[in-house]
Amino acid sequence: MADLNIEGMAVAPGVVETIISLAARDVSGVASIGDATTSGIRTLIGGKPSTQGVDVEMDENNELHVSLRLIVESGRVLPDVAANVRRAVADAVSTQVGATVGSVDVYIDGIQFGD
Repeated sequence: MADLNIEGMAVAPGVVETIISLAARDVSGVASIGDATTSGIRTLIGGKPSTQGVDVEMDENNELHVSLRLIVESGRVLPDVAANVRRAVADAVSTQVGATVGSVDVYIDGIQFGD
């Protein structure tokens, strides 16, 4: 995504994706964002949150459309986790960036089983 321009403020590429990734990660039941192997490696290494698995596009009405790939903890109700992620992402983007979120598409790519 190119710079996001909202009311005289430019947000660099990656910033919105990071906000989305952090918001989704905070939802109960979300094990990781993005591909399971890459997320696992990044968790071990540490550092900044991965934005892999997060895609953001802006439409002609300046609404953001988010696609998000998740790994969910075993035993969780998948529709509930997805609904909570949608809500958390829309709230975080609206609050922190001031952008309107038109949609949040959640793709559950796997389930993480306990240790």
